[in-house]
Amino acid sequence: MFNLFKRKEDNTPKDVKALRDALLRFIKVELQKSEGGEGRNIKGIHLFFLTNPAEKHIFESVVYATEPMRFKDEVQRIADDFALGLPEDWEMAVSYEDALPMDAIKVPDIDASIFIRTKENTVQKTGSAYIRVLSGEAEQEEYHITSEVTKYNIGREKEVQVKDGFFRHNHIAFPGNSANESNKYISRQHAHIEWSPEHGCFILFGDEGGVPPQNKIKIKQSDNDSLIKLNAIQIGHKLQEGDQIILGDSAVIRFSYNSEALNELNTSG
Repeated sequence: MFNLFKRKEDNTPKDVKALRDALLRFIKVELQKSEGGEGRNIKGIHLFFLTNPAEKHIFESVVYATEPMRFKDEVQRIADDFALGLPEDWEMAVSYEDALPMDAIKVPDIDASIFIRTKENTVQKTGSAYIRVLSGEAEQEEYHITSEVTKYNIGREKEVQVKDGFFRHNHIAFPGNSANESNKYISRQHAHIEWSPEHGCFILFGDEGGVPPQNKIKIKQSDNDSLIKLNAIQIGHKLQEGDQIILGDSAVIRFSYNSEALNELNTSG
């Protein structure tokens, strides 16, 4: 539970304004995943607070409970800044619970979570796709990925020990002893791909070894020449048909929702 008198090293925001700022920052990060007008599929945002009667007034102050539209307006300004295209009738809901729902996204350092509701007819519950290695040497030339697997790790070597002492399994692995020069610049924990049931697509995230200053990930989409860079592990990129992904300096993989399309793309260059 929230406690204004937690120990100094605790990261929990210590007052109403700090709580509100932290909550809005988290909402901003989640909404950024819907940049480029994708917010039109959002029906509403539901905030859940884990609280008890003695502390409820704190969270009521966070969301301006006596002015129901005020907090929603602040979220709307965030959406406008990123041109999300939220529909005019999107809804903001707030609940105070004894337990946070499992399908909501937990807010770090705050006893709260958010659930972003989307239009059911736009959400694909399951999916599969293919990753083709264009440059660099991986254990396979092509990988079939599905929504049944929580996430697919990408990196140098198949089994690696990371700095916390635990071992990481790279599903898409580039051998470290390869003579291919591109492999040398891929981190052991470079990136991963997750299926998002909320967005109905696969999302690419940079991992600790794959973002600046340690390394880099760049994406070029098939329908334009702009370059997308992943600079933080919290913000991912929704993969689209034909996306090319550069890992490190020169290793390149291509994403497609069907294997035949990959063959056509490779033939056309």
